[in-house]
Amino acid sequence: MDSILVTGNGPLQGQIPIAGAKNACLTLMPATLLSEEPLTLTNAPRLSDIKTMTALLQSLGAEVTTLQDGQVLAMSSHDLDSHVADYDIVRKMRASILVLGPMLARDGHAVVSLPGGCAIGARPVDLHLKALEAMGAELELKEGYVHAKAPGGLEGGVVEFPLVSVGATENALMAATLAKGSTVLKNAAREPEIVDLAQCLRKMGAQIEGEGTSEITIQGVDRLHGATHPVVTDRIELGTFMLAPAICGGEVECLGGRIDLVEAFCERLDAAGVSVEETDVGLKVARKNGRVRAVDVVTEPFPGFPTDLQAQMMALMCTAEGTSVLEEKIFENRFMHAPELMRMGAKIDVHGGTATVTGVERLKGAPVMATDLRASVSLILAGLAAEGETLVNRVYHLDRGYERVEEKLGNVGARIERVQGE
Repeated sequence: MDSILVTGNGPLQGQIPIAGAKNACLTLMPATLLSEEPLTLTNAPRLSDIKTMTALLQSLGAEVTTLQDGQVLAMSSHDLDSHVADYDIVRKMRASILVLGPMLARDGHAVVSLPGGCAIGARPVDLHLKALEAMGAELELKEGYVHAKAPGGLEGGVVEFPLVSVGATENALMAATLAKGSTVLKNAAREPEIVDLAQCLRKMGAQIEGEGTSEITIQGVDRLHGATHPVVTDRIELGTFMLAPAICGGEVECLGGRIDLVEAFCERLDAAGVSVEETDVGLKVARKNGRVRAVDVVTEPFPGFPTDLQAQMMALMCTAEGTSVLEEKIFENRFMHAPELMRMGAKIDVHGGTATVTGVERLKGAPVMATDLRASVSLILAGLAAEGETLVNRVYHLDRGYERVEEKLGNVGARIERVQGE
């Protein structure tokens, strides 16, 4: 099993290209199931999760061809030969549930395994199922699979989510494009990935209004056609690499970055004493002067502070001047990186969904264990600012969501390398 070895060595300088968004691409790929015509995605990230979704679509009979070193995905679902999403693939990635809505909407039936558990807390799919039921789907749970039917096609309806759910909004949005009549999604998620999906579906002929707000209206159409669509910039990778010069010093320009994708995050960086400047090609990030200041953080659905940047922000706060409080309101069990940071000398006190961090002058390198995707990269960031060597173990999590992280950080001056496992 591979590890990442990081040696703290001071300021960073240069440019880091930001990949297309993993969470957007994983949502856009199942949209190919809505049409018999080709869907091509450009700016696709090169990640293991994308390979998993590719395998799932291919198991259903879709054609998926990878071009231009993995950054273009050419897909076609003209001849599906299965409507069963098998557990052996679905268990690897929760986003697999997103094939349910498109298959049901297009062909009137689908059988999809329930996803497996999640290390950062429960993420049930009941909101996905209730949304499809509101559109007339007949659902039955048998032996760990969702058996879904809509013999006469889905019908438009009003879907009111009791909680904001990105995945459920995406599944319902795709299903509604082929439903008869009008569908209204209330308390819908507002994330940029939702907006990106709506823009792609509109290119395919869907009639959608209101994406980016809490109410989305979809007028169903008889069929969708092919399209070509660029995947939106990954705001979580963007925020992660923006933190590198904040932690180490120096100045890094994140190519493709946009402030509108990370506005709440940028506000916290500014309060901490980190400058973020828009350029013609991205965002330039540097400390304003000296040590950063402690700031409090509360995770919230977009446009609030992203839960997927909480672990990385904690790494920054570990060496900030003063005491910060990080409150996690999205997922339980999302402070599992805290004990690993404490192995590096961080002072962190966790009580339930709140972590109190008292900054120290300098972290110390140590062997640490990655517990999930975002935790793994937070430990790498901490290692950049630590004295000595930090060995981050179990980095298979990292490869699910970060493209060529050693190369990108190494190109701006970080001392970082992958250590091949047995």
